[in-house]
Amino acid sequence: MLVLLPPSETKHPGGDGAPLDLAGLTAPELTTVRVELAEALVKLADDLPASRTALGLSAKQDDEIARNAALWTSPTLPAVQRYTGVLYDALDVASLTRAQRARANSRLAVGSALFGLVRAGDAIPAYRLSAGSALPGLPSLRTLWRPALGPVLTAVDDLVVDLRSGSYAALAPVPGAVTVDVLSERPEGTRSVVSHFNKAHKGRLARLLATTRAEPDDVVRLRGLLRRAGLHVEHPGGSALTLVVPA
Repeated sequence: MLVLLPPSETKHPGGDGAPLDLAGLTAPELTTVRVELAEALVKLADDLPASRTALGLSAKQDDEIARNAALWTSPTLPAVQRYTGVLYDALDVASLTRAQRARANSRLAVGSALFGLVRAGDAIPAYRLSAGSALPGLPSLRTLWRPALGPVLTAVDDLVVDLRSGSYAALAPVPGAVTVDVLSERPEGTRSVVSHFNKAHKGRLARLLATTRAEPDDVVRLRGLLRRAGLHVEHPGGSALTLVVPA
């Protein structure tokens, strides 16, 4: 099973790993696009106004641009530790046992605007680039990534659970991947889309999938696994699941 996570805008700073080695990342066939984007980000960092415009930043966030400037030389962290925010707080990899962490490293991957795809243990620096960013002189990220990343994801033999947000899923959709919508249900039975806590629910779901000893190989078995874990999960059809949580 491969669980695809969205990245986060915010990243933990620093690290204790060696500088970025693109050839050492998962899916080395993505290296050409990674190099093109990394070099473009570093060059763009020389122009603060242009960087702010391209990355959607304010002058108060110039430290994010400085991170891009140091992309090739700054220290690295495992990807699952680099990303921060609500989803990663709920995933809480720091609390996993050694065996759980090994399982998580084999199952978790993150969709990235800069790297395309990184496994949990891939060493990456802090950076700033979002799926909706438009870098001067380059095609859209979707145009760059789809022909390179699409075949990589399509070739995955395991069941893929795609928890990426829409903009990242659009970079390279995975045909047949299981997707999960989160709905809140009120006592009277009415439902609505979960927005604020959506990432927290998906983080807890990712933790469960990353650490279970089970190996579901289709959406029906995955639904059974989640139900046995006490979750209210419905299967409206196809490869889509709906996680229903109390309002």
